[in-house]
Amino acid sequence: MSIKIALLSGGISGEREVSLRTGEKIFEALDKKKYEVFRYDPKTDMERFFTDASHKKFDLVFPALHGPYGEDGRLQGLLDILNIPYVFSGCLPSALAMDKHKAKIIAKTAGLETAEDTILNRNTQYNFDQIAERLSFPIVIKPAQSGSSVGMSIAENKNDLEKGIREAFSYDNLLILEKFIKGREFTVAVMGKDNPEALPVIEIIPKVSKWFDHQAKYEVGGSDEICPAEIPDPLRNRLQEAALKVFQAVGCKDLARADFIWSEEDDKLYFLEINTIPGMTATSLAPKAAQAAGMDFPGFLEKLISYNIKNYEGRLAD
Repeated sequence: MSIKIALLSGGISGEREVSLRTGEKIFEALDKKKYEVFRYDPKTDMERFFTDASHKKFDLVFPALHGPYGEDGRLQGLLDILNIPYVFSGCLPSALAMDKHKAKIIAKTAGLETAEDTILNRNTQYNFDQIAERLSFPIVIKPAQSGSSVGMSIAENKNDLEKGIREAFSYDNLLILEKFIKGREFTVAVMGKDNPEALPVIEIIPKVSKWFDHQAKYEVGGSDEICPAEIPDPLRNRLQEAALKVFQAVGCKDLARADFIWSEEDDKLYFLEINTIPGMTATSLAPKAAQAAGMDFPGFLEKLISYNIKNYEGRLAD
C-alpha cells in the first residue's frame, strides 16, 4: 500500500520562488512506488487542499513552504485541528523560530551567545543617531519574520541605516537590528524526533556578495559551502552542541537548521537564527549535510517521513 502525501509548495510569502524549487526537488526525489503524491500551491489551491484534508485523502502533509503562512505555525495549527500528521516542527516551535527576536531570547535562556540588538516597531518612534550610538556600524537590519535574507541588509552608515529600515519595513512590521559580528559563518542541521542528532557542520563562504545574502544563497556558485567544515574538533563539537541546545529549547522536531557566527576575536559562537523548514533546492544546505552523513536525498526524505507515519515499515512491506 502506498503512502499518500500532500506536498505543499509555493504559497504567498516573499520566499515563494524558493519554495516552488524546494517542492519540485522533493517531488522528483520521492519514490512513486512507495508514495502517491498530491501537489498543492496554497496561493491557488487552499480550498481544494482543505476539502481533500477534511476527507482524509492523504496520510501525511509535507510542507515545502518557507516564510509566513507556511513555516510560521499557522499552517501547522490548521493541520493539528484537522488531526493530520505533518513533517517538521509543530505549531508553537514553528512560530517561535520564525520570530528571530523570540528565537534569540530562547537561545540566550539556553546559554547561547547572541549579538546585541534593538527592536523597531513600525508604529513607534525611533532615533537613527541613538541606534547608531548603541550598536555602532556596521549594523545588520532584518525583518523579524522572514527568511532567505529577504529584506535584510547591512548598514555601513546612517544613510544605509535609513534606507535599510525603510526596505525592511516593506516586509514586516517588526525589525531586529543587530550589532555586526565579524567572523566565520557556520550552519548545523539537526535531525530526529525523540533523539535528535546534529548533522555535519557546514561553513559558508559567500563569493558573489560580502555576506550570505539572497543572491549568495540561491545563485549556483554564489557561495562555497564546505561540508564537513574544515575546523578543529573542539569547535565542531561546540557548534553541534549549540545547535542541539537551541533545537531542543525551541521544541523543534524532524529537521531544523541553526546558523552561527564564530568570532575568532573572542572565540565565541553567536547564534543567528533557526529555520524549521530548511530549503531543499539544488543549492540548499540541509540536504548537503545529510549527504555528508551518508544519506542520499531520497533516503533523507524517507527518514523525515518515517518520523511521522505510524507503522511505517509495516505499511511499506505490505
